[in-house]
Amino acid sequence: MTSYVFRAELVEEEDGRWSAGVPALPGCATWGLTRDEALRNLRDAVEAYLRDMQKAGEPIPRDASIEVRSEPVVAVTV
Repeated sequence: MTSYVFRAELVEEEDGRWSAGVPALPGCATWGLTRDEALRNLRDAVEAYLRDMQKAGEPIPRDASIEVRSEPVVAVTV
C-alpha cells in the first residue's frame, strides 16, 4: 500500500463557496458550500484522479509537494 499526501489550495469565492484544488494534479479541482465540504470533495476527487491515472497506466506524479509513504497514514487538518 502506498499513501500520498498532497498540498491543497482552498479559496473562498465571492459568493461564499469554497474552491479546492491540488496544484500537483493538473485539473484536479472541486468546490463546496463550506471549507470542510470542499476538502471532503477534494479528497474524493484526488482518489478518482489517481485511480484513473493507474487505469490508464500513467505514473502518479512525484515532486517536492507530494509526500509518498509505503505505509498507511492518517492526515488531519484542523
